[in-house]
Amino acid sequence: MTKRIFRSILAVSVAVLLGCLVLIVGVLHGYFQNRVMAELKSRTAYVAHGVELDGMRYLTEGLPAGSRVTWVDAQGNVLFDNWESADELENHAQRQEIRQALATGSGSAARYSDTLAQKTLYYAVRLSDGTVVRVSDTQYSVWVLVLQAMQPVAFVMLLALLLALWLAGRVSRQLVRPINAIDLSAPDADSTYEELAPLLSKIRSQNRQIQRQMLDLKRRQEEFTAITENMSEGFLVIDQQTRVLTYNSSALRLLYTKGPVQEGESIYTLNRESGFRRCVEGALAGRRTEQLLEKDDSCRQVIASPVERSGELAGAVVVILDVTEKEQREQLRREFTANVSHELKTPLTSILGTAEIMAGGLVKPADIPHFAGNIHREAQRLIGLVNDIIKLSRLDEGGPAGAWETVDLYRQAQAISAQLQQAAEKKNVTMELRGGPALVRGVPQIVEEILYNLWDNAIAYNRPGGSVTVTVTDTPQGAQVAVADTGIGIAPEARERVFERFYRVDKSHSAGGTGLGLSIVKHGAAYLGASVSLESEVGKGSTFTVTFPQVSGEETLS
Repeated sequence: MTKRIFRSILAVSVAVLLGCLVLIVGVLHGYFQNRVMAELKSRTAYVAHGVELDGMRYLTEGLPAGSRVTWVDAQGNVLFDNWESADELENHAQRQEIRQALATGSGSAARYSDTLAQKTLYYAVRLSDGTVVRVSDTQYSVWVLVLQAMQPVAFVMLLALLLALWLAGRVSRQLVRPINAIDLSAPDADSTYEELAPLLSKIRSQNRQIQRQMLDLKRRQEEFTAITENMSEGFLVIDQQTRVLTYNSSALRLLYTKGPVQEGESIYTLNRESGFRRCVEGALAGRRTEQLLEKDDSCRQVIASPVERSGELAGAVVVILDVTEKEQREQLRREFTANVSHELKTPLTSILGTAEIMAGGLVKPADIPHFAGNIHREAQRLIGLVNDIIKLSRLDEGGPAGAWETVDLYRQAQAISAQLQQAAEKKNVTMELRGGPALVRGVPQIVEEILYNLWDNAIAYNRPGGSVTVTVTDTPQGAQVAVADTGIGIAPEARERVFERFYRVDKSHSAGGTGLGLSIVKHGAAYLGASVSLESEVGKGSTFTVTFPQVSGEETLS
């Protein structure tokens, strides 16, 4: 406040001083100009009288010193000049004062010199013979007068500066001291300044509003705490730096953590499992991530979702579910599937052998083409079914026993394109691979099965003369592979079920296959931390897009 008051006082003082200076200089300048012009007129009349009496002799002998005198004939030619040679001077017929004198008998003019910062005044009188005598004198400009007055002005401005500084300090102390003494919790108790009454009244109103808001926030906090503490599911909210902002007791229980979470503590201190870390990192990377955590005989499902604020990532919400019972039921089903596949594989292999014997001509030639062909085709389909069930069982068990590696999706797609070329030609479907290198981190076998099943389905459920376009791109969110076909499409009510085991869009089974391809894709993508999306239109085709997690520089090198 002191600075503002100081600047205000100083500005007013300087403005008043400069205004007075300009006014005084303007008045003095006008006064001196009129004075000089009057003297110049008198001097011109004196010189003209002398020239009338003695002519050139007066100009060369009796001319008083000081002013510049010019004698011009009626045509403007310079006859005499006491400062310059008359022969070197140009014609003066167009000079303002000369034209006025020739026309009316006398004339005056004023011209400014930028180089000399001076203004020259001219006065001319016509003589009886038609010639003109002109006398000129100089006058200093306004700026010269201002410069001459700068010394006293500077002294006065210094005094104004010191006075403004003293007044600002004194006034600010007198103003600020009572204001600082105001009790904002009870503003009505202070009546030092009547001018502050509206402000104090507004502060009182805002205090009441803040109190109401605090009570409302407290009530909401209590409701939120009551809800979250009675949840069987674990609940945590973290910021971008993985610091825990809020949580419930179920989260600690499901993460096998004892004791409360300290302020600013990282979520990784609650659980250090690699799957839990990958899930949290995926959410903080901007994608919804799920992960199963197993410990002893319990199983927990971790779901981490990003939280955005104003279009920017602000943190993540982590939900932990106890899915032990569910996983146990799933385990029983998986065991049944594995047992069935094992038991079916031996007789189906025998059927395949018999079909090969029949095809070799060991039975009646007339029966071989029909029966052997059917047995062979069904045996191959059932063997494929068994293999797919085994693949699913392995994924359910945690994936194949393979090491995680860096895989080039585009190179993998090129290999699969060569494998499916014959199937595409048989179905009269054209294939196109677009894009470029895109690196992902995962088990190569699972990556291959994901791409193969999506591509194989796109061919199997396509129409004759259709096309399959596979696009591999490297996006900021991670590598993507999109498999687009021009086939039968998928109805909206069936899009959520296509990833179920044995579910078929084509109920007639005309497309062949085992009905497990998309289920393998879903489980394989989940194991790798990838996501699968579907866009489809009935009669026009479908597009399956798999988005893999980003690969860091360290993972690429490894």
